[in-house]
Amino acid sequence: MGTALLTDRYELTMVQAALTDGTADRRCVFEVFTRRLPSWRRYGVLAGTGRVLEALRSFRFEPEELEWLGRERVVDDRTLEFLAGYRFTGQVTGYAEGETFFPSSPVMVVEGTFAEAVLLETLVLSVLNHDSAVASAASRMTSAAVDRPCLEMGSRRAHEEAAVAAARAAAVAGFVGTSNLEAGRRYGLRTIGTAAHAFTLLHDDEESAFAAQVAVAGPRTTLLVDTYDVARGVERAVRIAGTGLGAVRLDSGDLGVQAVEVRKQLDSLGATGTRITVTSDLDEYAIASLAAFPVDSYGVGTKLVTGSGAPTCGMVYKLVAREGTSGELEPVAKAATSKTSVGGRKTAARQLDENGRAVAEVVVGGPDALVASWRPTTDDLRPLHVPLVTDGVVDDRWTGAAGVGAAAERHTASREELPRGARRLSTGEVALPTTTLTLD
Repeated sequence: MGTALLTDRYELTMVQAALTDGTADRRCVFEVFTRRLPSWRRYGVLAGTGRVLEALRSFRFEPEELEWLGRERVVDDRTLEFLAGYRFTGQVTGYAEGETFFPSSPVMVVEGTFAEAVLLETLVLSVLNHDSAVASAASRMTSAAVDRPCLEMGSRRAHEEAAVAAARAAAVAGFVGTSNLEAGRRYGLRTIGTAAHAFTLLHDDEESAFAAQVAVAGPRTTLLVDTYDVARGVERAVRIAGTGLGAVRLDSGDLGVQAVEVRKQLDSLGATGTRITVTSDLDEYAIASLAAFPVDSYGVGTKLVTGSGAPTCGMVYKLVAREGTSGELEPVAKAATSKTSVGGRKTAARQLDENGRAVAEVVVGGPDALVASWRPTTDDLRPLHVPLVTDGVVDDRWTGAAGVGAAAERHTASREELPRGARRLSTGEVALPTTTLTLD
C-alpha cells in the first residue's frame, strides 16, 4: 500500500482550489516546529525523520485510490489528473534525526510548489509527532538508567504499526533491544525475549518449565522467576541452569527490595554473574528510583510506547513563505492568539561555550536568500540543518537500519552536549533558551 491516503481530506480540497485559481504552482516554504514542551520535559528528541523519507518514496496515488477519490467526489477530475502524476520534486532540510529540540526549533523545512508540499502535511506530522514523543520519553529513561541497558517491550500496548515505529524511536534514544520482530527485520534492531508466565503455567511445575526453556535456549537464557514464589523460583532456576544462568526476570512486587534479596540469593548459590532484569510498568521515575538497587537492565513497555504522559509533541506544519507577484519568496505568518507563527524561511544552530556545552538554541531568520545560504562564521555555533531531500531525491543516509544507527549516534552526542540540568526529571524550564539571529 502507498502512503498518499494517509492524509486528511482538506489537503486534497486545498489543492483543488489552488489548481482552480492558479496558485497551486506558487513556490512555498513550510516549517515544522512545536510551540511548547510538556512542563516536565526540558528537551525534546526528534525522531521519525527516516520514516518520513521512506514514506515519501511511496507517496503515490495508485489507480484504485484515485478511483475511490473520484467515486466519493472528494475532488474533481482535474485534481485527480494532477494526483495521478504526483511526485514530490522539492527540497527538505531539517535537524538530523536524534537531535534534541526546543520550542520554536525549525526541525524540518519543506520547500516546493504549494500543491506538492501541502499534501505532505498530515503524513509528516503523524510520523514526527508520534516518533518524537516516544523518543523524548525514551531519552529520559535511558538517561535515568545511566549505564544500565533499557529494552523495549511495548508492542501489545500499541497499534501494530505504531509498535514498530515506537521500537525504532526507542532505539534512536538509546534502547538496546526490542521485543518486536518486525522492527528488528525492518531496521536491523536487536530482538529480545524468552518466556512469559503462561509458559510456566503450561507445565505441571516450575522446574519442568525452566528445564524446557534451558533445553532449547541454553543456560545463558533469562528465566522468569516470580510466577509463584520468587525465592524458590531463583533456587530452581540456578539448580536447573547452573551457576552460569544468564539472567532472572522480576515482573511484579516491590522490584527494588526483591532485587536486593535475589542478588544475595544468587551470590550465595554461586551465580554471581547472573543478571537481574526488571519489568512491570516502568517509566523514567521508576527507573531512577531503582538506581541504588542491584538491577542490571530494565524492560519498558506501556509508558514508553505511549510517550510517558505526552503521546504527541504538538508539532505543527506551517506555511512561512510563498512566492509573491515579484517571483520572490515573501514571509507569511499566522496571527491568531496563542497560535502565532513567525514568517520567513529559518534555519538553526546550537550555540556552544568554550567547553563545547550548549548554551542556546539559535533560530536564524532574515531575507530568504541569505537564510538559505547561511553558514556559521564563528566556532561557537553548530549548524543544525542537514539536507534530507534534494530535487525530490531522498538522501539514503537517513533511512533504513543505517539511518537508525546514525540517529542514535546523533542523539548520544546531542544529549551529552546539553547543560547538566537538562537531565533532571523534575518540572522546570527548558534546558536551553531560544534566541534569534536576524540576517541583513
